[in-house]
Amino acid sequence: MIAFVSGPVAALAPDSAVVEVGGIGIAVQCTPGTLSGLRRGQPTRLATSLVVREDSLTLYGFADDDERQTFELLQTASGVGPRLAQAMLAVHSPDALRRAVATGDEKALTAVPGIGKKGAQKLLLDLKDRLGEPLGAPAVGVPVTQGWRDQLHAALIGLGYATREADEAVSAVAPQAEAAGGTPQVGHLLKAALQTLNRAR
Repeated sequence: MIAFVSGPVAALAPDSAVVEVGGIGIAVQCTPGTLSGLRRGQPTRLATSLVVREDSLTLYGFADDDERQTFELLQTASGVGPRLAQAMLAVHSPDALRRAVATGDEKALTAVPGIGKKGAQKLLLDLKDRLGEPLGAPAVGVPVTQGWRDQLHAALIGLGYATREADEAVSAVAPQAEAAGGTPQVGHLLKAALQTLNRAR
């Protein structure tokens, strides 16, 4: 088990980062929130979880050990693989997921792409007593997930785009985000924003 990787960030992509460890570039799958905190050329330390399949070895990276532990606990639920667990952490923080399970909040879980009403109900049953109690009380009047504009802007800056380019890309995908209603999925918006930036170049 690779518990963490530490070293300079060699490359960034919409859903992954490459961290140089002892002269070797290790590709790590990350959420947009984790990627937004990384800068190319800057040192980082990511908690990691290695997922072994017959035809692949995939390393998932997280900002801290709490995220990594939550990622692994989510996969103990029936039907939850690493991709869905990562999608849940892309939308909600570990504490927000604990709170959603503790309070039976179906709506919070259906905000995750790939989870419908029945799936959310099943997850609430499967994860009950597995994730533990929420660590902190939610701030009054503050949504669990930070504004999609801030998250998307930070992710683009982390990928090496200039502030002006990031501003323009955020504005370009704003209609798509508003059309989605509810909580827009930052991962989907990031891909759309990168497409607009590539067209502009």
